[in-house]
Amino acid sequence: MTTALDGIRVLDLSRILAGPWCAMILGDLGAEVIKVENPGHGDDTRTFGPPFKDGESAYYLAANRNKKSLLCDLKSNEGRDIIRGLAADADVLVENFRFGQMEKFDLALDGLRAANPKLITCSISGYGRESPVAERAGYDFMIQAESGLMSIIGEPGGEPMKVGVAISDLITGNNAAQAVLAALLARHKTGRGQHIDLALLDCQVAALANVASAYLMTGEAPDRHGNAHAAAAPYEPFETADEPIALAIGNNRQFETLCRVLGLDDLLDDPRYGDNASRVNNRVSLKPALEAVFKTDGRDAWLEKLHAAGLPAGAIRTVDEVLESPEIAARGLIREIDHPAMGKSRLMASPLKLSDTPVVEPKAPPMLGQHTVEVLTGVLGWQREKAEDYAKRLA
Repeated sequence: MTTALDGIRVLDLSRILAGPWCAMILGDLGAEVIKVENPGHGDDTRTFGPPFKDGESAYYLAANRNKKSLLCDLKSNEGRDIIRGLAADADVLVENFRFGQMEKFDLALDGLRAANPKLITCSISGYGRESPVAERAGYDFMIQAESGLMSIIGEPGGEPMKVGVAISDLITGNNAAQAVLAALLARHKTGRGQHIDLALLDCQVAALANVASAYLMTGEAPDRHGNAHAAAAPYEPFETADEPIALAIGNNRQFETLCRVLGLDDLLDDPRYGDNASRVNNRVSLKPALEAVFKTDGRDAWLEKLHAAGLPAGAIRTVDEVLESPEIAARGLIREIDHPAMGKSRLMASPLKLSDTPVVEPKAPPMLGQHTVEVLTGVLGWQREKAEDYAKRLA
């Protein structure tokens, strides 16, 4: 079957995570993604670790499936000509260089779009290309701190905490892919490409969602609630006789069912728990009442009862438990691929499920410069001897 982005070529000049994540999504959807890497060490994430296996970084592997790697020295005239040649026939260009760096390379994006009016350019940066702090470098941890995200993570009265993955990069990468897809759709109507300016700070602040909305409504800064939900209860972990469970009660009907499963029908007549707002305001007394019953049996027994009643509850699993679980296997989220260095290896696949234009089977993230000759000969029409000489000089 044809993929959604069959025939679309993406020039990926980005590094680390947000940009590569965006380009990887486009590659999953069937676009040809050419990852441009500098000679020497390539994408910085190739050195992020441990863990490494056969010289390959797990971090790099996470964000670069379904791509081709092209070695290109952007500091040289020859390298810049290569980029201009590729951009002239590309549909999308993704970059996340420091502010003004593309101009220093003599590769200004407006110039590339002038040469190819159908080109969609996407710039990803910490603070946006049009910002009073546009020149400031932006990394995920800084953005988690500056966006207010860390201020709402952690135990009440405790220290602010970050999310365990680079969530600001990932959110921005997802937003960038959405914006690129929208620009491709708009191009069908206008025949023209356009520029996309995405900031990690913007994307993370927007993702504060109901927390931001609550502040805008009340003017009150939110507190940290640990693993409890700020606006719903009971919506947090509960101890059982052995392992804890995560319980997410979202409405009155579910709360009534929960009380009947636990044999706590008397709570239904207690005005402190009559609706969600009341339960939130009285969570300090509600949680111990529920937890006392949960502690009379083990996690698995309670989950069986809760699931049978149609209630949202789950085990608090470790990463290895999740990735080895039958439901993840059933969804095909982990695939075995052939890697040039590691041989048979397991790799995460795209979570996108499209019935008529499915995502492509995941291909191994490329070795550094693996496709240099292929791209130079197949896309730019270089003679093979010339392409091999160029690749050898940069290796």
